[in-house]
Amino acid sequence: MLFRSSTWFFFTRKNLLFGLALLPAVFLLVDIANDALGANPVETLTRATGDWALRFLLITLAMTPLRHLTGSHQWLQLRRMFGLYTFFYACLHFSIYVADQLFSVETVWQDVVERPYITVGFTAFLMLWPLALTSTRAMMRRLGKRWSQLHQLVYVIAVLGLLHYFWLIKSGYLQAVIYLLLLAILLGFRIRRRFS
Repeated sequence: MLFRSSTWFFFTRKNLLFGLALLPAVFLLVDIANDALGANPVETLTRATGDWALRFLLITLAMTPLRHLTGSHQWLQLRRMFGLYTFFYACLHFSIYVADQLFSVETVWQDVVERPYITVGFTAFLMLWPLALTSTRAMMRRLGKRWSQLHQLVYVIAVLGLLHYFWLIKSGYLQAVIYLLLLAILLGFRIRRRFS
């Protein structure tokens, strides 16, 4: 009975977190409908979706340390959801950028080749795809140990994503420094666990 109660509580909490994670996109849609995106709507949308992709990436990385610190495996069940939300907001971020380029493959590719911050961001985005596509339990079973090895890419993606972010900002570095410190703590935890 206690197990059923705790399971029900976990899935209720998971559904609540699922809805909360969707709110940034909902608020952006409301702002679009109300024409409340400021003088440069495309830049606002691009920046907001990129910010949320990075935030959810850091939240995803925090799930494993929380599992070790609390002894609860339920954090790992949330990890996949937050990872897919990272991918969702990254797709929105990239789609808005491509739409701003009038869906010109040539223009986008030229930017990827000639602008380092776009090169880095695009590389991180491409690396997210195999993680998203192999996030199911069936793929975990099929890949076995290789699944864990593949998903270590998330740390590389986080570094590239943060570099992309730093390259873009022109002022207000406090938030970027906070992201950097959080990533350093999460990477430090991972390195410590690996070599301890």
